[in-house]
Amino acid sequence: MRDLANHISIKRAISPGAAVADNTPIVSSIIDLSGYGGAVLAIAIGQIADADATFNVLLQHGDQANLSDAADVPDSQLTGTEAAAGFKFDSDDQTRKLGYVGPKRYLRLTITPVNNAGNAFVSAVAILSGARYSPAP
Repeated sequence: MRDLANHISIKRAISPGAAVADNTPIVSSIIDLSGYGGAVLAIAIGQIADADATFNVLLQHGDQANLSDAADVPDSQLTGTEAAAGFKFDSDDQTRKLGYVGPKRYLRLTITPVNNAGNAFVSAVAILSGARYSPAP
């Protein structure tokens, strides 16, 4: 079967919202992977008004619901790289993805702007896969 919808769950990570106009990190909600084997963080990039801004991506994981034990995800537990998920001023209307196959229950995505003085629109979702029970809610 070609059914994908019953095998994944999509969670909000970074809501669409007002443009980021400075270098304040954009931090996702904490994603609970309970019942799933992995996840992909999908980043949607809108218009970026700054002419020299870059946006660095970091994925952290842990076992505490508030991520008080947060640690950077080792490269061996990523599919793709944080560098490839990053973007810059000329990445208008593009997407990026970063996969997670690690053992921890909770994830958090942080996108940190550098040299951003203009408006940047960014949002993200977490696509959870490998549901232990089907169909996925």
